[in-house]
Amino acid sequence: MEPALERKLGVAGILFMVVAAAAPITVVAANFPIIFSVSESIGAPLMILLATVILLLFSVGYAWMTPFVPDAGAFYSYVDKGMGRRSGLGTAALALVSYVLLTVSMTCYLGVQASNLFLMWTGVSLPWWLVSALMLIIVGYLGYRDIELSAKVLAIVLILEVVAVLFIDLGVIFSGRELSLSPFSPTQALSGAPGLGLLFAFLGFFGFEATAVFRNEAKTPERTIPRATYIAVSCIGILYTLSSWLVINGLGTSNAVAAASADPEHVVMNLAGEVVAPIMADIVQILVVTSMFACMLAFHNIVTRYIFTLGQRGILPSACATVHPRHTAPSRASLLVSIITSVIVVVSALIQLDPVIQIYTWYSGAGALGVIVMMTLTSIAVIVFGTSRGSTQAPHVVRTLTALGTLGLLLVLIISIWNFPVLVGSNMAAIIWGIVLLGTFTVGLLSPSLHKASPVAMSTEEHKTSETDHIVM
Repeated sequence: MEPALERKLGVAGILFMVVAAAAPITVVAANFPIIFSVSESIGAPLMILLATVILLLFSVGYAWMTPFVPDAGAFYSYVDKGMGRRSGLGTAALALVSYVLLTVSMTCYLGVQASNLFLMWTGVSLPWWLVSALMLIIVGYLGYRDIELSAKVLAIVLILEVVAVLFIDLGVIFSGRELSLSPFSPTQALSGAPGLGLLFAFLGFFGFEATAVFRNEAKTPERTIPRATYIAVSCIGILYTLSSWLVINGLGTSNAVAAASADPEHVVMNLAGEVVAPIMADIVQILVVTSMFACMLAFHNIVTRYIFTLGQRGILPSACATVHPRHTAPSRASLLVSIITSVIVVVSALIQLDPVIQIYTWYSGAGALGVIVMMTLTSIAVIVFGTSRGSTQAPHVVRTLTALGTLGLLLVLIISIWNFPVLVGSNMAAIIWGIVLLGTFTVGLLSPSLHKASPVAMSTEEHKTSETDHIVM
């Protein structure tokens, strides 16, 4: 009997996996200043709250449909089930490219940040690609092993991140600064460029959507996945909303935008050193690096599970769905992800792309748009599926809330496309990467493997669900 993935992950384990991808300390230290500066307002808390509501509405349908999607393909599986196999394969291709781009972007940016940190400590300058290569080896090793090992590493990093963010928050509260509620004012949120504010607030949640990717390794996934999804969105949303409000007050409501625009890289670190202790600025800088590593590992595991599922479905070679007999992990799929990621990093370095201005900006911007497209398609797929199941169709409240979430996602998607040049750095880059993303989806949509894929590799659980579908439809 062939080895199978073991169901070891509970709600906490999945939370560590997905919230680590959201990189809380990096969002607070790096993304908050960007939100303040691009939106040209202090309305970030309300923008983050709006993003939280949209994602919670999305989660309603996502969670309801979980029992009907019994494999670990996440967005691909939901779209496949709700909108048909062609749309599913297009989504699968887009998912692979988007998450690989996000993984590579984080790998290269991590190399830069870690080498800068090493230079500051030792005076020795290391090339960014050397540090990135080391990170690829470590992530490849962890991804090859039992998922619990990755979960433990991410748990440690995530706890340190959250503790650091809370220290900054408490530091502002007890610093004697006057705490104003004006950042929650709709007037502030709608001033400046609110669309960009909402977009960058939304990007801070990336990673939570991957709860369903770990379905095959989750205990009682019908309960674990929905709970992990709701808790992830709620916890991230509450933390970011309160922290952005306190950071704005720490910088001064009349000075926050100017301070963030003048020194986005260090403004929050300097605030941490001021309201907590001077050493806190150094601690935050270290945790930003470890946070990027956690994010890189989380995205690596997400891509691995996509490839594993596509191997199970017969869309990719069946070898991709092989489970390691000792580690009970999708080790071959993980190794393939390591190879793909390493090749892209090496090629990017050889053609001398700048690791921040070009690699990180291009790849993360394109990957971000790809994820937003997939989330929108998934939400639409839930509505289609939930209205076509006869006596077991989705309850009215689920369909209504999911429809509202879909409208919110469409709004974010429109803003993303309109501001795509901002995400990738230029109009030309936006055109090129737009063609790449559209071409990727089209290739998946028209893939010849559509006619070769077989349900032979479906799990027993999926066969049961399919039989139920035939009975009720």
